[in-house]
Amino acid sequence: MDYLDVTLSEQALNAVSNLGLAHIGDCVYELLVRTYLLCGGERTNRRLHAATVAYVSASAQAAAMEKLLPHLTEVESAVYRRGRNAHVHSVPKRADVADYHAATGLECLFGWLYLRGEHQRVNELFQIVIGGADNAT
Repeated sequence: MDYLDVTLSEQALNAVSNLGLAHIGDCVYELLVRTYLLCGGERTNRRLHAATVAYVSASAQAAAMEKLLPHLTEVESAVYRRGRNAHVHSVPKRADVADYHAATGLECLFGWLYLRGEHQRVNELFQIVIGGADNAT
């Protein structure tokens, strides 16, 4: 199996829990952010880390989700809601509860798209997040 290019069947994908989708989506989203920053010229580890944290915090992900909502299909919106409504066991001290739930929904969406093998759609949505909405959808 090529773990960088995974495509699960609908049956296998439906068997993944909401938080399982968010778990992989967190990695997918952070990889996109890190790649974007590195390709954008950030070179020092300190600056890369600080910039990454600014993009992947719960509040930043909640803001990103607000940008994405008008661009989602009905199915993608349902996946987002599935993640947003997931029962999380704890919320970090620095995170607002609503932002944390929205961030979990974003991660669930990105994880779901990744596991479906929809890399182009992942990139389209990420372009909207970083301000390149003219190039998306």
